[in-house]
Amino acid sequence: MSVFEGSGVSVKYGAVTALDSVDIALEPGILHGVIGPNGAGKSTFIDALSGRKRVSSGRVTLDGEDITRRSPRWRRGHGVSRSFQRTSVFGSMTVREQLEMVARKNHEPDLDDVIETLALGDVTERVCSEIAYGTQRLVDLAISLVGRPRVVLLDEPCAGLVADESAQMLTHVRTLCKERNVAAMVVEHDVDGVFGNCDVITVLNLGKVLATGTPAEIRADETVIKAYLGSAA
Repeated sequence: MSVFEGSGVSVKYGAVTALDSVDIALEPGILHGVIGPNGAGKSTFIDALSGRKRVSSGRVTLDGEDITRRSPRWRRGHGVSRSFQRTSVFGSMTVREQLEMVARKNHEPDLDDVIETLALGDVTERVCSEIAYGTQRLVDLAISLVGRPRVVLLDEPCAGLVADESAQMLTHVRTLCKERNVAAMVVEHDVDGVFGNCDVITVLNLGKVLATGTPAEIRADETVIKAYLGSAA
C-alpha cells in the first residue's frame, strides 16, 4: 500500500515541458530507484515531489491527502525528507553538533541509533570539514533520517563517490529502508547500484516515464535498452 504518490506530475517552463504526467507510488520498506539519461527530468521530478519546484499539473499525496502546494518545510515536519546532490554539512561543526541541531528541529528521540546504524560513531566528535568526502555523504544520509521520516527522497546520494563507496552507500540506503520501513526513492546515476539494490525502478526519458518495473523487467525492456541502457552499458 503506497504512502506517498505523485500522480500526473507535470512541470512546465513557459512552452517547455520539463516533466510530462509522471506517476510514482512509494511503499513502506520498498526502495524505488529513478534513472535515466541526462536531461530526462530526474532532478525536476524530485524537486516537484519535495515541494521545491511548483507543479504545473497533477498532484502529490501523502496518505491520500493532497500536499501538492505544501512547502518543503511542512513536508519535512510531516515525515517527508530529502537529501541533495551536493553535501549539505557545515564544515565548521562536528558531526554530532550537526546531527543534534537537526534532531532538535525534528524531534528525534534516539539520535545515537542513527549514528550507530550508519557507523558514524568514530567520527562524531570530528569537524565535518576534516572527514572524508564519503563519510560526509553518510552524514547527509543521517540528516535525512533524523526525525524518523516515513518517506525519504534521495537525490544522487552517490554523487562524487568512487565505485566501492557508491556500492556501500546504496547498501546502507537499502538496509535502512527495510529496517525502518521507510518509503524511499533514490535518483541515481550509478545504474549498477540501482539494479543491485532497488526493488522497483522507474526510467525517465525526455520528461516522461519510459518504464516502471522490477530490475529484471527493466533490464529486459527493449524500449529502455534502446533509449538508455544500451548506451550506458
